[in-house]
Formats: sequence, C-alpha cells, structure tokens
Amino acid sequence: MLVGRRPSARWLFVGAAALLAAVVGVVLALQSGPSPACAAPPTGGTVHRGKATFYDSKGEGGNCSFVSAPADRLYVALGPSEYSAGAACGGYLDVTGPKGKVRVLIMDQCPECEPGHIDLSKEAFAKIANPVDGVVPVTFKAATNPSLPGPLSFRIKEGASRYWFAVLVVNHGNPLRSVEVKSGSTFRATDQAEYNYWIYESGLGPGPYTIRVTDVYGQRVTATGIRMAPEQVQQTSVRLYGSGATVPRAKPKPTPSPSASPSPSATTEAPPSLAPAAAIDQQLGPAAAC
Repeated sequence: MLVGRRPSARWLFVGAAALLAAVVGVVLALQSGPSPACAAPPTGGTVHRGKATFYDSKGEGGNCSFVSAPADRLYVALGPSEYSAGAACGGYLDVTGPKGKVRVLIMDQCPECEPGHIDLSKEAFAKIANPVDGVVPVTFKAATNPSLPGPLSFRIKEGASRYWFAVLVVNHGNPLRSVEVKSGSTFRATDQAEYNYWIYESGLGPGPYTIRVTDVYGQRVTATGIRMAPEQVQQTSVRLYGSGATVPRAKPKPTPSPSASPSPSATTEAPPSLAPAAAIDQQLGPAAAC
C-alpha cells in the first residue's frame, strides 16, 4: 500500500469481500478436506527429527503450572501439536544434538513452534550444542519411566473449594492418561486444563480426597488423604513405577479412627509389564504418530 494514500471505500469493500471468501474457503476445507495434523505428546519409542532453539524461563514453572523450574534447570517447551493442550506436561524427552544427549522435563508451551521444533532451556541446549549456533538439528524421543527427583505430590489450586476442584500432579514421569478423584464412594473423572490442572467443575466436597492417577502406559497409583489445602504441595511416599512403587497388601488397611487427622498416603496397583516400544506405539493408536 502506498504511504499516505487512503484506500477508497470500493477497495475496502472488495478487500473485505475477498477476506470473507478466504475465511469461508478455509472453513469449508477444514470441514470437507483432510483433517489437520493431530496433536499428541511424544510417547513410546518413536524418534522425532527436528530442530532446537533455547530460552530462559527465569525460574518459573512454565505453562504446565509447576511451582518452579526443575533444580537442574533441564527443561523444554513444545509446540502446540506436541504440547497437546497440556497432555505432555510432566513427561520427559531424551534429546540428541551435535554435541551429545540431554534429558529434559516437559514444562512449557512454545506457541510459535511448529511440529518438530523444541525450545530447550539454555542449560539443556548447552549440553547438546554450542549456544552461539542458536538453532541446531536434533532428534528426540520420550523417556519412558524416567528417574524422578521424588515421589508423587499434589497441589490444590488457589481458588479451589468444596464447590470447584482443581489439582496439579507432580513427579509422575510419564504423560498422564487420567486423574480420578473421590471424596465418598465413587471416583469422578477430571478434565485436564491446558495449564495442566485436573478439574472437576462442580466440586467434590470438602475432602479429604482419594486420587487415582493413570499414565499413558496403564500404570496406576491411588493416593489417599489429600486435603483441600490450596497452594500447599502435599507429598506422598509413592511412585507410579520403579523401586519406590509399592505392591498392594493382600488385606485392606484398617480404617483409621474418626479422630485421627488424615495425612497423604498411597497404594500402587500392580502395573502391567511394559511392552516393547513398537508395541506401545501400536497400542496408543494413530495419535502416537503425530
């Protein structure tokens, strides 16, 4: 457009009509044409090829709502397709670059990153490439059952109450498939928000709560005694997998007396043996290939 020249009403009308036609065309194409690239977090043994850049979260926990960045500051932000509306949060990637390998926690979203483009912390980037390069080719894949800094913990969101329930699950290692909560006799399925809290809109009463967590590989753990204590991190002694995972007792634990104050505890259901990576990819279906 020429500087200083004001477009006529006719051209404004034509431009508006063209824009409307373009929008309608895109909508029709989305409705009738091939479906857009599906969104799914990296899982199984699939190796992805792409590129890496780096950024600094300034110590914050990113779009996954973690209280802070991990102590080793090895983390990554994924583009919208791999971030998958929060489904990738809390998982780990093994990233290989020109200089070597690094394992990173998925804790953030990179809105401008296309599929295959990952945005590492500057500390993680320095382990696989020279920072002066800025952008480098990489391969990456999900780290299945990675080592963790501690057992499962839970954080009830600020603003939550008996009328609106929201919980953050920390230190689960693999992406989660579901989080179910009960305050009485029935488990209720929660919905994961894009910012990684699991929400039950109508509330689940005053608590305490029993929370059942299942990862994408079918490993499941049940934690009890989680209180309605917004903004407090409530630590348990259980893990979804590994040497810290406990096998349920043959007999149920005795019910504590009503006068006892509840405290977080947990039991782990015996997990199924993990299938080979190729079999896991097949079980997860088409979304795993995105």
